[in-house]
Amino acid sequence: MNETETATPSDDVVARVLASADSRAGYTIFGGSAQALQTDPASGIGLGDDADGEQFDREDRAALRRVSGLSTELEDVTEVEYRQLRLENVVLIGVYPQGAQTDAENSLRELAALAETAGATVLDGLLQRRPHPDASTYLGKGKAQELALVVASLGADTVIADTELAPSQRRALEDVVKVKVIDRTAVILDIFSQHAKSREGKAQVELAQLEYLLPRLRGWGESMSRQAGGQVGGAGAGMGSRGPGETKIELDRRRIHTRMAKLRKQIVAMKPAREAKRANRKRNAVPSVAIAGYTNAGKSSLLNRLTKAGVLVENALFATLDATVRKNVTPDGRVYTIADTVGFVRNLPHQLVEAFRSTLEEVADSDLIVHVVDASHPDPAGQIQTVRDVIGEVDARHVPELVVFNKADLVTDDDRLVLRGLEPNGVFVSARTGEGIPALLEAIAARLPDPSVEVDVLVPYTRGDLVSALHERGRVITAEHEADGTRIRALVTPEFAGSLTAYSAVAAAR
Repeated sequence: MNETETATPSDDVVARVLASADSRAGYTIFGGSAQALQTDPASGIGLGDDADGEQFDREDRAALRRVSGLSTELEDVTEVEYRQLRLENVVLIGVYPQGAQTDAENSLRELAALAETAGATVLDGLLQRRPHPDASTYLGKGKAQELALVVASLGADTVIADTELAPSQRRALEDVVKVKVIDRTAVILDIFSQHAKSREGKAQVELAQLEYLLPRLRGWGESMSRQAGGQVGGAGAGMGSRGPGETKIELDRRRIHTRMAKLRKQIVAMKPAREAKRANRKRNAVPSVAIAGYTNAGKSSLLNRLTKAGVLVENALFATLDATVRKNVTPDGRVYTIADTVGFVRNLPHQLVEAFRSTLEEVADSDLIVHVVDASHPDPAGQIQTVRDVIGEVDARHVPELVVFNKADLVTDDDRLVLRGLEPNGVFVSARTGEGIPALLEAIAARLPDPSVEVDVLVPYTRGDLVSALHERGRVITAEHEADGTRIRALVTPEFAGSLTAYSAVAAAR
């Protein structure tokens, strides 16, 4: 549907239709499935390969749902009915100031991918250039009327704004377009609610949803008030109607506050188990690496390629919500952990950053952040800045960072030169083809904290566990087999060095 078919606007109309019907037929414009990371029907490379495992979770997520309770008068029912939820048809809108058209279009394409991940069909995208969004209807009054015509002609069910709307803006715009209006934050929360699986993840998502809902409750006046007595009414209505009362909206707010307090307690109660695991790794001096990056940059695919973790991989935004920690070994034999974390996105709702702060602690407490960037994205610099902003919000700026440009198989040599200008020390890899993975493993090993204490120990042959621990937790320089045991020179942590005092080769020689 083009502009002339919808509202026949004049040449000076500032509402910009991002995509024509022809371009919407593919996935290039809105990016929902344009840059398939693990799905390549032509080559047959991708889903279910050795690097990603069986991917049972992905198949379950995409499966049809059986409808229970269906029956007929027939005694022998041989047919089973399946049903899928009806996809909403949506129109996207946005406002941008002078000179920010490219950023606005990239943001709207990302919103389209978010909407498709949430289960919607994107029909059209409209942008209006104006210094500031309208305080009443977000779009200007005239453009809101034009939007209503576009919505009616396309048969859309929902309008999604590429920002977080004030409650008054949403209601006013709904009154004009006559369909449901939601904002970017609501879409992201909806995706999170669909993809959360762990108990902690579900509690974090629900907390964020309630924080978003609280200021958007709508009251319905005195008719819904709870008054002291059997009769409902205002002042002067007689006995039994006066005294303290609680309106329906006040009751809803109280229940939400109560539920939020309960969820916060649950999340705090889950923290000790996670901290105990982290403390155990620190006690054993196991370095930790956190994979962070923009959503759909290929973090889970990279973890699968590095560790054969079998983590769910899907060409969708926010496919991963729960942190996954796996063990890996450097080329010289040192053991470290590597964790996959939730992805970031521009204008990430503050409620989600706060709710997922406990999960993002994996990033702040790590020894190295592997910052994964989608090399094929049209705005990699914007992705890098967005991720670094969120890393700053969780107090992790002090952690060393290794930038990794993933999906290198989808970019040209000229693109690589541009990306190299953004990050001279970046590593180019492809989680799908395996390109650059050995170089990445070497770069990770070089940036992990090195043990600082040199020890010279003679370990009896009966203590093979200590020899194994020296190889895993330290850097072995030399190892020689002697009559009384294995003599090892190695670099270890100060804590580990204290436990090796009894086996000092120097002391034994004296």
